[in-house]
Amino acid sequence: MSASTDALAEALAAEHAAIFGYGAVGARLDKAGQEAARQAETAHRNRRDALVVRIAAASATPPPAAPAYQLPFPVTNRASALRLAIALEEGAAQAWRRALPVTSGDDRRLGIEALMDCAVRATRWRRAAGVLPATVPFPGAPA
Repeated sequence: MSASTDALAEALAAEHAAIFGYGAVGARLDKAGQEAARQAETAHRNRRDALVVRIAAASATPPPAAPAYQLPFPVTNRASALRLAIALEEGAAQAWRRALPVTSGDDRRLGIEALMDCAVRATRWRRAAGVLPATVPFPGAPA
């Protein structure tokens, strides 16, 4: 695989993890929070599907989702669900940020749009959780 395809495969793995994680997030939120989690999961599913097509079009095999993922901490209430939602978006943003230097054209456009989407969604989750500052200066940059 090329560096670009490798980076897209890494982003796909992050999208798989986010989709899995949002199941745990939604289970601990109120109705409005569940709707936001559903929308987030749908966005990640749509990006996953687009990535599968792109990677296959590059004559590579898209990495499958794992049967399960280890959450970084127990999700037992609203606060931990919001913390996980933030972590999911930050994780996906990091994968997309790493993809930018090695992609071009439509792949890079997808990466930029995905990075921005993850950054905006993470900001919304931080605001819902009361985390300050709600924004970060360089979304997707390692902490």
